[in-house]
Amino acid sequence: MNSIAFAQQIRKLSLEMVFRAKASHIGSALSIADILAVLYHQYLKVLPYDPRNKDRDILILSKGHACVALYAALAIKNYFDINLLKTYGENDSNFMNHISHKVDGVEFSTGSLGHGLSFGLGKALASKIKKVKKKVVVIIGDGELDEGSNWEALLFAAHHHINNLLLIVDYNNLQSLTTVDNTMNLEPMRSKFESFGCEVLEIDGHNHIDLLDSFKYSDTIMDKPTVIIAKTIKGKGVSFMENQVKWHYSSPSQSELDLALEEILYA
Repeated sequence: MNSIAFAQQIRKLSLEMVFRAKASHIGSALSIADILAVLYHQYLKVLPYDPRNKDRDILILSKGHACVALYAALAIKNYFDINLLKTYGENDSNFMNHISHKVDGVEFSTGSLGHGLSFGLGKALASKIKKVKKKVVVIIGDGELDEGSNWEALLFAAHHHINNLLLIVDYNNLQSLTTVDNTMNLEPMRSKFESFGCEVLEIDGHNHIDLLDSFKYSDTIMDKPTVIIAKTIKGKGVSFMENQVKWHYSSPSQSELDLALEEILYA
């Protein structure tokens, strides 16, 4: 399986989970499928059969509402039996509607936005103090940047030269009920991050070559954290879901699921 096929499977499994549970946030999950595919297939040092091994790299999904995409990626990497995904959203299931650390491979439960970066920063700093070679990657939503805790964490990370911290912004320009621009304009985003002391890259968040190159480039930065502004499309891969704020909260019907799976599987 290559990274393109990996992303295709993330999208398929995510759609099926959301449909089965009559859940929401499928648009948010589809926008990060390519990012997760490249991270787990080609970049992160992961140990599915020893998920707490001290030498593992760490991925924090701060936008915890997009949990189905990460659950799917972990299932594909054999962290657990893929059939457990069928319990997503059920009572007493570890596979909760926001990402849960009770699932093997999940480092931190998130849902209240603005917490993941600070947690990841702590993990990155601890690794440097312990002289453990470890990459800590945090994925946040663009709307999540409205939370001031992110900017405080970046100030600290740059001041202390936390170069093993990689922040990926899922910049799909939709949040909750409208566009990011209408909610709280973030531009000029790149210069904001640079002024905080970060190395910054802007890429197509669906181009697997660009994604991998940018991840590898972050490994060469020796004195500061790296921020990747990944320009994405909410609902990517399903034409009627793309760039539609409706799919932040809506669940697909049976006919919509069938159409979506047909598009993904035969793209």
